[in-house]
Amino acid sequence: MRRILLAIILAAGVMYVILHSNLWRTNDSWLPPTDTEKKDQLMPCTLKSNISAILKVHKLNPFLCSNNFLAVSRLNGNNRIELPYGTMRAEKYFQLALSRLQNCGIFGEEDRSFCKKCVVVGNGGILRNRSLGEAIDSYDVVIRMNNGPVVGYEEDVGRRTTFRLFYPESVFSDPVHYDPKTTAVLVVFKPHDLKWLWDLLSGQRSIKTNVFWKKPAMQMIYKSDQIRILDPALTKITAHDWLHLPTKFSKLEKPKHPTTGLIAMAFAFHICSQVHLAGFRYNFSDRNSSLHYYGNDTMSLMIQNEYHDIAAEQKFLKELMDRNLVVNLTEE
Repeated sequence: MRRILLAIILAAGVMYVILHSNLWRTNDSWLPPTDTEKKDQLMPCTLKSNISAILKVHKLNPFLCSNNFLAVSRLNGNNRIELPYGTMRAEKYFQLALSRLQNCGIFGEEDRSFCKKCVVVGNGGILRNRSLGEAIDSYDVVIRMNNGPVVGYEEDVGRRTTFRLFYPESVFSDPVHYDPKTTAVLVVFKPHDLKWLWDLLSGQRSIKTNVFWKKPAMQMIYKSDQIRILDPALTKITAHDWLHLPTKFSKLEKPKHPTTGLIAMAFAFHICSQVHLAGFRYNFSDRNSSLHYYGNDTMSLMIQNEYHDIAAEQKFLKELMDRNLVVNLTEE
């Protein structure tokens, strides 16, 4: 009898191991999490199936990690595509920049909840005099981009910033904008962006600036443990799966890429269970209307912009709203 019971127990143990292994293999996670990632990289809060199908959202760590960068690049196919949507021929620059960062976590260790209600705050002039600051601050996660200021505009745009996406030409350099609770996320478009980050975090005083379309920040106001590098795979999803932008452009064409705002939306759908928007509406009929909620730039600058396909982005956003996949707080 004892031998029979022992055989049953052993058989049950073997079955458990087999089932557990199969479940792990079918999990969407692309790699076993490292010790520093286990708490917040598996993102167990699932999106609605229709959102996942339409937006092609799957489990993907949005931030690159130094300890598995090459393996993840291979699994995501990043190593077969050059920047801005891959890592091919820029691996050494990615590794240099990542070596200066202290972690690749999404939320803090004390935050174990993954079902987040998030708002992505654009920089559109539609936010002016709307008094949405309190509503924006009520969300679990507030995502902003580039140098859209909070200081002086709190009533309209709120005070909190959980994540701020940026590139070298758009990041704050004035310490007045520093927020110790913000995670700053670098969106990489060229190898020089990574070298710029490496130079700043390494204390280099001589930084080459003529390779940027305008002078980048010459000092980093965020601490290294606040900085992350966005996986180019998210930018690729935004450009190709969402906007269906061409994968190749002729020599006579200027390549078009997604705006930081739309990339921020792709990021939001990877870490949030609900995504709302504010400040994404533009008035194309009036060239003199305010482009941003700050400053004096007008819509004429956006209309002349050949780097983005704004019409395609506005069409995509309308489709999301028509299907009730997102809520736009500034939609009239």
